Amino acid sequence: MALFVRRLTHLDVSLWCPDRGLIGASWQVDATLDGELGEDGMLFDFGEVKPWIKSRLDGGADHTLLVPTQAPGVEVSECREGLCVRTSSPYPMEVRGPRQAFTLLPWPRITKAAMAEHLSRQLLRHPPERVEHIELCLSDESIDGAAYTYSHGLRRHAGNCQRIAHGHRSRLEIIQRGSRQPGLEEHYARWLDDSYLVDEHDLVCVEGDALVSAYQAPQGRFQLRLPRERCRCLPGATTVERIAMWLAEHIARDTGIDTWVRAYEGVDKGATATAQAPH
Repeated sequence: MALFVRRLTHLDVSLWCPDRGLIGASWQVDATLDGELGEDGMLFDFGEVKPWIKSRLDGGADHTLLVPTQAPGVEVSECREGLCVRTSSPYPMEVRGPRQAFTLLPWPRITKAAMAEHLSRQLLRHPPERVEHIELCLSDESIDGAAYTYSHGLRRHAGNCQRIAHGHRSRLEIIQRGSRQPGLEEHYARWLDDSYLVDEHDLVCVEGDALVSAYQAPQGRFQLRLPRERCRCLPGATTVERIAMWLAEHIARDTGIDTWVRAYEGVDKGATATAQAPH
């Protein structure tokens, strides 16, 4: 007997791609559980399926940097912060942080299918009673319109969002004069895609063509070095609320038109902001 749950939860991660570098991802999680029915006529109580799987994903890969340790130019070593990940291709990056901020995978590349299989095997190490097989499926949210990926870290966040290299895939909506602006949405989504959003207060130095950001958070010390061209600097914390405000102000200045922006953080959370064109 199979029990399936669609869009059970979602994962928000960053990953290192041999072609694109540091990218954010938001994956919806579907689950199928197989086994024998109990005397109560159930395989696994629906009310318990979601919290059981979600708690294990939240305590594992979610809000971490997925590192394919066999990818070209990737090096992982220990450091005083915990782990240090260095890359050389397609561009140089260095990330330092506590071990729980990273998911190291002995692969040449991260894919949704490989991650789904890996996470399914982890869940099967200690399955619920009567559950004999678990299969997860990871998918991108279907977005009708512009979308972009980004990575960031929230120094003041009490939870796992404080990790300096986790990310999201988000839709973007821009309204001017009462109408959606698909052309602007695509333009700014391309400008933001695969970027790192950094709070200017976290910048500690400029090293040639690279920016270095660092901070102390409840989970430990974090540091990130990236090419300047991959970074977008905000005047404050890179929360979805501030991203919406920053974009609205930026677009209003660029276009000279009062602008309303709806920004999202991955699949579920969003915020809106408006900005008047400068006079």
